[in-house]
Amino acid sequence: MIDTPIEVHIIADSTGDTAARVARAAAAQYVDSEVRIIRHPRQSTVEGLHDAFARMHPERSRIVVFSTVVDEALRGAVAQLCTERGLPHADLLDQALVALKAATGQDPSRVVHPVGVSDDYFKRVQAMEFSIANDDGNLSNHLREADIVLIGVSRSGKTPLSMYLGYLGYKTANIPLVPGLPVTTELNDVQRWKIVGLTIDPERLAQIRTRRVRALGSSAVQRDGYTDLVTIFDELDQVSAIQRHFGCPVIDTTDLALEEAAGRVIEIVQKRRESSRGR
Repeated sequence: MIDTPIEVHIIADSTGDTAARVARAAAAQYVDSEVRIIRHPRQSTVEGLHDAFARMHPERSRIVVFSTVVDEALRGAVAQLCTERGLPHADLLDQALVALKAATGQDPSRVVHPVGVSDDYFKRVQAMEFSIANDDGNLSNHLREADIVLIGVSRSGKTPLSMYLGYLGYKTANIPLVPGLPVTTELNDVQRWKIVGLTIDPERLAQIRTRRVRALGSSAVQRDGYTDLVTIFDELDQVSAIQRHFGCPVIDTTDLALEEAAGRVIEIVQKRRESSRGR
């Protein structure tokens, strides 16, 4: 049973983004289990709910249901279907609504909030566009416009982290540090509190790069020492010296989930920004 994968099925009346983020955070606490997150978004009818539950197969996986449904009738239907099938269920809105009702003395309006038109929607879109346009040293904007600048060796996780930070609303640029090649002079103009360095375990980096080379079907980069462990040790030492030159904190991404790495970056940048203002 231990090897049986866990499926977290998300029942939502919008995109399910909120429940998915909670599911990923919870799944991170079960590192020895395979956790799959399956969304059933934009549920608006009982018939749709039955279709969603028909796609759940508890005989093949351990099923958990997370729901974020505001319509009272649909919320009841989700709970009933889970009870009938003996499925563990977490209504992620229930306690939040109970607490707000206790504080306000008012019943919730039960209006489905359409993800994508919230107050920060356009900020997030702009941040994502910025992160895409300023990925891997290909700068379409001046670095001074960035909220966060990530610097580190190739394949240390800069791109996925910058894209996720963009999704969270932070304009993020990432710069590869390559020994022997000059660092972009624009970094000298960036406020130091914006810069965060990334590093990674050398053996892990060698494994990632080797898979990358095989996927590309190329041996050229391998001859240049791209995947050679001894060369990687030297490369990380040189890059560490560059990061020290810019006085930036360094995060080891080896065993960090994307969400956790993003949280650490945001916390570091916010604290350093506040500290710089107090000087």
